[in-house]
Amino acid sequence: MFDADDLEAIRREKDDWEDETLEPTLERFGERKEEFTTDTDGQTVERLYTPNDVADADYDDDLGFPGEDPYTRGVYPTMYRGRLWTMRQYAGFGTAEETNERYHYLLDNGQSGLSVAFDLPTQMGYTSDDEMSAGEVGKSGVAIDSLADMETLFDGIPLDEVSTSMTINAPASVLLAMYIAVGDEQGVPREQLRGTIQNDLLKEYIARNTYIYPPEPSMRIITDIFEFCAEETPKFNTISISGYHVREAGATAAQELAFTLGNGIEYVEAALDAGLDVDEFAPQLSFFFNAHNDILEEVAKFRAARRMWATIMEERFGAENPKSKQLKFHTQTAGSTLTAQQIENNVVRVAYQALAAVLGGTQSLHTNGKDEALALPTEKSVRTALRTQQILAHESGAADTIDPLAGSYYVEALTDDLEAEAFDLIDTVDEKGGMLQAIESQWVQRQIQDVAFDRQQEVEAGERIIVGVNEFEVDEEPEMDIQEVTEEDERRQIDRLNEVREERDEEAVEAKLAALRDAAEGSDNLLPYIVDAVKAYATVGEICDVLRDVFGEYQPGTAV
Repeated sequence: MFDADDLEAIRREKDDWEDETLEPTLERFGERKEEFTTDTDGQTVERLYTPNDVADADYDDDLGFPGEDPYTRGVYPTMYRGRLWTMRQYAGFGTAEETNERYHYLLDNGQSGLSVAFDLPTQMGYTSDDEMSAGEVGKSGVAIDSLADMETLFDGIPLDEVSTSMTINAPASVLLAMYIAVGDEQGVPREQLRGTIQNDLLKEYIARNTYIYPPEPSMRIITDIFEFCAEETPKFNTISISGYHVREAGATAAQELAFTLGNGIEYVEAALDAGLDVDEFAPQLSFFFNAHNDILEEVAKFRAARRMWATIMEERFGAENPKSKQLKFHTQTAGSTLTAQQIENNVVRVAYQALAAVLGGTQSLHTNGKDEALALPTEKSVRTALRTQQILAHESGAADTIDPLAGSYYVEALTDDLEAEAFDLIDTVDEKGGMLQAIESQWVQRQIQDVAFDRQQEVEAGERIIVGVNEFEVDEEPEMDIQEVTEEDERRQIDRLNEVREERDEEAVEAKLAALRDAAEGSDNLLPYIVDAVKAYATVGEICDVLRDVFGEYQPGTAV
């Protein structure tokens, strides 16, 4: 992008600046520290960036224009000038009734999409009265036992007017089936349903551990969802390939990129092995990234991710449909950066992280509540988190032009560096036989654990400052209004579950579960059978138990 003579002149002028202007200042005042690095990747941050740091850049190949390959500058031609990102606050607690009230509150306050948090029993495929569920019902999200709960959850919310993200993985097929069933009841054509299921099992084996089945049947279920949704719900994103939890476990920005896109490669290969056409299912793939503290590093990460995915889909998989090459992603601000000390500081952290996501071109965004280091967010803190996005959208000017940091010598150089480091890691994963093998050998987990350990050591040594934790501390903390889920909430949920069991047609339930078992033992797509079972009011636990019986349960440390 730059003339060779101009680059040489800038190089000479920089040398002169260093000798004549910089050196006297360094001798007199020095700098704050000997070395500056990016927040997580530890890449050296140079004192000054010039065109020489991006001398090899080619505008068309490396940046291009919004809505065009390689999508570095955004996946849509107008980006936020046409439509703002979806403001999708992650919410769910206690019973479906309570969560439905929160959803109406958020929608009334300007939220433009819903994001469902499920409790741990639901995530693990257990009903609320299972002995494994004791003490966890409704704690980390809403308890969903049967279609009756899903009907209550979306009571008064027309599914043809909202898009809904569901953070669910091992039982994703069951919760998706329930959502489709509610849409059917509302009379919404399936092709109008919009939203996303996380459905990302590989990252569960890496970082989060809410898996049920071994990887092989898990991959079958995932590809069944790809196939079913391509035909039945073409506007619904069938997977949200998640780097968020990888980053929360301690990964660097480059590791988040590499392992997330590496998982994406694995899913595409599994779908191709199942006989699906890449340009049929790939447009429904979506991603989920973390917005961490280092604003410019995060912006560069998001830009690199788009460029990398376009390259991967074209060069590795021969995708021809432009939508197959467009990396669309949801972002959540970094929960791991929130502190219990001086929790008001979390409002500031979240705002800066949200700014990074917007400058990086996210399609939807969740901003954390300030109190999430302590408990579920209160209504007040959720409103503040949503207002953070609205102020960013309507008052900051950050959404008024596309890819506003493009052309920054630092941002462009950092985008290139993160891309190169991430591709090197993907090459290493390929050498190890792909992500499944790299996970099986614990190589991926060790890479993340090593970084997390080093970062914690830096915090404890005071080398990495966490405001209010190891620096700028205060003796007293204000009292907090904490959102709590009680034992009475758990009892009410179990009572509701028992009512559903008493009122449903037991013979119909048994027949649908038997048909599902036959399909699981064979090769039919499982989704139609799961939809039939949930419509008969079979519970999440009953459906998952059928699949547990057929597929078994994954045991950590066994072959992946």
